[in-house]
Amino acid sequence: AAKGWGGVEREIAIDGGGWKEGEGDDDDGPARPKTGADWVKEEQGQSGNGTAPVALAKDAMKDQSGMKEVLEMTGALVRRETRAVPVGDVLVGGGNPVVVQSMINEDTLDIDGSVAAIRRLHEAGCEIVRVTTPSLSHAFAMGYIKDKLRETYQDVPLVADVHHNGMKIALEVANHVDKVRINPGLYVFEKPDANRTEYTKEEFESAKNKLKDTLTPLIEKLRDQNKALRIGVNHGSLSERMLFTYGDTPEGMVESALECIRVCRELDFHNLIISMKASKVMVMLAAYRLLAKRMDKEGMDYPLHLGVTEAGDGEYGRIKSTLGIGTLLAEGIGDTIRVSLTEDPVKEIPVCYGILQGLGLRRTMVEYVACPSCGRTLFNLEEVLHKVREATKHMPGLSIAVMGCIVNGPGEMADADYGYVGKQPGRISLYRGRSEVRNVSEDEGVESLVALLKEDGVWVEPEPAKAEEEETSAVPTAV
Repeated sequence: AAKGWGGVEREIAIDGGGWKEGEGDDDDGPARPKTGADWVKEEQGQSGNGTAPVALAKDAMKDQSGMKEVLEMTGALVRRETRAVPVGDVLVGGGNPVVVQSMINEDTLDIDGSVAAIRRLHEAGCEIVRVTTPSLSHAFAMGYIKDKLRETYQDVPLVADVHHNGMKIALEVANHVDKVRINPGLYVFEKPDANRTEYTKEEFESAKNKLKDTLTPLIEKLRDQNKALRIGVNHGSLSERMLFTYGDTPEGMVESALECIRVCRELDFHNLIISMKASKVMVMLAAYRLLAKRMDKEGMDYPLHLGVTEAGDGEYGRIKSTLGIGTLLAEGIGDTIRVSLTEDPVKEIPVCYGILQGLGLRRTMVEYVACPSCGRTLFNLEEVLHKVREATKHMPGLSIAVMGCIVNGPGEMADADYGYVGKQPGRISLYRGRSEVRNVSEDEGVESLVALLKEDGVWVEPEPAKAEEEETSAVPTAV
C-alpha cells in the first residue's frame, strides 16, 4: 500500500463487493449468502422441535433508533457507536436520535433578521442552526443574536461557520455560540502556487505544524467551555498540499479531517463532530465510508454530520440529498443531518424528517401505508388517502394503512396500527393491527376510523389551523 506524506496507508475508498469465503466453501468458489429460507430451515432442523422462529412483536419495530444486536432479518437499523457530543442542550451521537439542522440565509449583521430566521427554523423542527461568520464584526454580532433569542424566544443551539484564515474570528465567536465549524482546507489558507510541481515532505510537515499552531488556541478555548467543534471538510476546498499528496479524492478529504482530529486528541479535546461533504453523491458516500472505517480502526468514536452540499433545488435536490444521506444512515453511519437546498431553509426540514421517518430513525409524522392502486381497487384510493391524511395528520407516531382491496391489503398492512381496506364494493373494513374490527359503508369510512381512534384512546384533537400553515404544506412535529 502506498503512503502519502501524512505517513498513513492509502486505502481504497469503497470496499469491493462479493461474498467472503467462509465455512462450507468448496472448490467451485465462495459460498452464497444465506437467505431467509435457509435461516428458517436451520432453526427448524437444529432446534429439534420443528418450529419456525418466532417473529418479533410489531411494537418492537415502532422505532428502530438505537437498537443493538438484533437479527438483520428484522430490518432493524444498527447504528455505528459514537460518543455523545453536547451542542447547547442537544446531544449529537451516543445513540441519541439523529439531529436535524440547517443554516439561515440572512446577513449576520442584521440582528433582528437573523433572530427571526433562526426562530422560524427552530419552530419548524430544526434542532441546531448554523450562521455564517465571515469577519470579526459578524463574530461580535453572534453575541447579540444569542442574547436576543434568549430575551424574545428561547436559547437555540447555534453553530458559527468560520472559513478563510479564521483563527481570530473563531476565537471571538467561540464566546457566543455552542459549536464552531471550521473547514480545514480554508482555516489556514494556503495561496495556490501556479508554478508548484510537487510538495516536499518538509513543506508538508511545515504546513501541518502551522495548522496545529493555529488550531490549538481554538481547541483550548472550546475545551475549557465544554463546547463543540465541527471539522467540516468539503470536497471542493481541499488544501493545495492535500491535493498534491492525495489528489482530489475522498482519501484526501479523510486525511484532511484526521489531521485535525489528531491535534484535538493531543490536547484532550473530544467534543468533535466530523463531516465529509461533496456535491457528487458517490464521492460523498466514499468519503464517509472511508472516514468511518479509518476512525474505527484508530479507536475514534466521534459522531458524523451528513450532507450532500450544493444539492440544488426542487425534486432533484431532494433526490440527491436522500440518496446520499439515506444510504449512509441505512448503513448505520450518521448522527446529524442537513439537507442543503437552494430554497428557503425551512423547506429543508420536512425532507430531513422524511428521510429519518422512512428509515425508522425518528417518528415525527403519521406513517401512511398505501398501495399504488390497480384494477382491483374498490374505491378512489388517491381521494380516500387524502381524506384519511387530512383527518389524522396531526398525530405523529401513528401508522395507518389505506389499501384498495382485500387481496393484498391485510398482509401488506400488517405493520400498521390501523387499516382502512376496501373489502367489497361500497363497503370498508377497518382494522386494528391485523384484526378486522368493523365493516362500514364507504361514506362512513373516515368518520368511523376517527371514531375507532377515539374509542382506543389514541385520538388527539387537532390544534386550530394557523393562517400561515394553510399556505404551505404541514411541517412534521419533532418527537
